[in-house]
Amino acid sequence: MATAQLTTDRLAEKHRSTLDQALDAIRSRAYWSPYPEHPKAYGADGSLDAAAGLAAHQSRLNTRFDLDQPGTDGWTGGETSPYGPSLGIEYPHADLDVLLPAMRAGTGAWRDAGAETRALVCLEILARISARTHEFAHAVMHTSGQAFMMAFQAGGPHAQDRGLEAVAYAYAEQTRTPAGRAGWSKPQGKRDPLELSKEFTPVGRGIALVIGCNTFPTWNGYPGLFASLATGNPVLVKPHPRAVLPLALTVEVAREVLAESGFDPNLVALAVERPGEGIAKTLAVRPEIRIIDYTGSTAFGDWLEANARQAQVYTEKAGVNTVVVDSTDDYKGMLANLAFSLSLYSGQMCTTPQNLLIPRDGIATDQGPRTYDEVVADLAAAVGGLLGDDARANGLLGALVNPDVKARLEAAAGLGEVALASREVVNPEYPDAVVRTPVIVKLDGSKPDAEAAYFSECFGPVSFAVSVDSTADALELLRRTVREKGAMTVGAYTTSADTERAVEEVCLEESAQLSLNLTGGVYVNQTAAFSDFHGSGGNPAANAALCDGAFVSNRFRVVEVRRQA
Repeated sequence: MATAQLTTDRLAEKHRSTLDQALDAIRSRAYWSPYPEHPKAYGADGSLDAAAGLAAHQSRLNTRFDLDQPGTDGWTGGETSPYGPSLGIEYPHADLDVLLPAMRAGTGAWRDAGAETRALVCLEILARISARTHEFAHAVMHTSGQAFMMAFQAGGPHAQDRGLEAVAYAYAEQTRTPAGRAGWSKPQGKRDPLELSKEFTPVGRGIALVIGCNTFPTWNGYPGLFASLATGNPVLVKPHPRAVLPLALTVEVAREVLAESGFDPNLVALAVERPGEGIAKTLAVRPEIRIIDYTGSTAFGDWLEANARQAQVYTEKAGVNTVVVDSTDDYKGMLANLAFSLSLYSGQMCTTPQNLLIPRDGIATDQGPRTYDEVVADLAAAVGGLLGDDARANGLLGALVNPDVKARLEAAAGLGEVALASREVVNPEYPDAVVRTPVIVKLDGSKPDAEAAYFSECFGPVSFAVSVDSTADALELLRRTVREKGAMTVGAYTTSADTERAVEEVCLEESAQLSLNLTGGVYVNQTAAFSDFHGSGGNPAANAALCDGAFVSNRFRVVEVRRQA
């Protein structure tokens, strides 16, 4: 017991103030992050600098990634970087009938440790991941196709922020009920009072399954992983077959910290599938799996919701993100902002705008009226100017993550009049990388045959400039889109107070996150942890929000023990 107490004291000394600041941040919604965004901030206090991070990444290539997990019955791998090279890493393949029981063995001690200790252990895991951000950045880059700087920030500190945010919400929800024993005394008039001693313990549901995605393995994976672990659940991480390394590194760190803190390392484990094995479906319906976090296609998300009946399922699926363009008092700023939003990571973000709804009679701007054709042509010119330099284009676009994205991009040019053609960009450092600029296609929103194109998600660097009869028609189309197809983000540009209120009303009624009149350095497809909600859980794009109380509160139940006083 003395060793465990020393461990808890050490963790509290290191991390309690960070936890308190995170709790303050989710209440105030102000900007805050404990993890530095700039690559030059690393290299001190034991963290890896740029050279050490690259060396650590390279040392992993063409090796076996041994996690010393129970039930390893072979090895599997096969990741190829979107930039061309094969990673050559083999990961343990698990016999689930051995691994899953082993994961449950340590749950009693993890439960009894209490909410604070669990939170502090999670913060230690995040701190060690943060110290290796440069290494993680290369892992994310070469599995997702993100350009290095985006992989560094989104896959590093921004993902770590989301993990910490989940821990803060988990701690807040678990501590709503007092820890330890509470006295209960009910007066009985002249008789002695009725007295009980009551003890309340947060108890996890069971093994949580995180089904990782290809594009943002850490950013999308960390909220569920840390929300489940902090609420007392073992976590089994099933990475996307093309993006194993970032989550394998995460599992390695988590197991190391758990063991050093006196807990069973098997509380976190990795399940990597053999080619074509499809273990996500097998795992999803096993009775041991009680929580599932999933990011990916609508088809599989719907399947999980319908078939994983024994589990609490959290899904982030596809949506059709829409921007309503009514008017602007900063035309140049609007075009620049939209151009960046359409280009970042080749549009391979669940928050990237797809449909731009523009009145066919045009819009009012600070530079005078602009027709629909002029707005589209000016936006195409803004994107072309942004990506005209190949070095800058490579830094913004990254690489296409898989052949399906390339196929959708190529097919989009045949759906309507092309306002901006996609072009190939050569990456001199990685000549095998598939790098393409966005395509913008003009569609007539009044024609039924155009609806098939713009009314379904076209994931990747594809945008549709949809002409509508009026702003009122744009709002009706927005409402129908969110209600039927879902949206992770909605944007709008207007100088009219009435139109602004009308857009807000649509988004409030249909539960869509709205960004208004963004013309500076904040973009509709970016969200900040501790302040912004990613998704709402209220439309078909996602059944949960990252991160709120609902995202964590159903991962545990409070069990009461009453004793006669």
